Amino acid sequence: MTDSLPADVADVLAAVLSKDSPVHAVLRRQIPHLSVRARCTCGCGTAYFELDPDEVEPAPTGGGVVVAAEAQLVTEADEYPGEVLAFTQGGYLAWLEVCSWSDDIEVTLAAARRWLRPRS
Repeated sequence: MTDSLPADVADVLAAVLSKDSPVHAVLRRQIPHLSVRARCTCGCGTAYFELDPDEVEPAPTGGGVVVAAEAQLVTEADEYPGEVLAFTQGGYLAWLEVCSWSDDIEVTLAAARRWLRPRS
């Protein structure tokens, strides 16, 4: 999707922002301009973005921090171990967070690539 993002981040971000909505359309146009500023050190894969706001338009999400997109993780065994959230700040993609709801199943960005089910 973009050379500036690692494949795991780019794939999951594309899946989470796949909804056909005006907000997601604007956020998808920001993806080629993103780079990863930092990653969570726990191994979950959460990625914090850097973006030049002069290069792209902001999405109509509001001025503060907003969950602009989310997707549940559903395993092959129909278990729900967590979710992935795409946050914006001031209309710009700010970070992609991997959240675990289970102590029994390891939830990482790699696992999210397999288990994503975007919410409608």
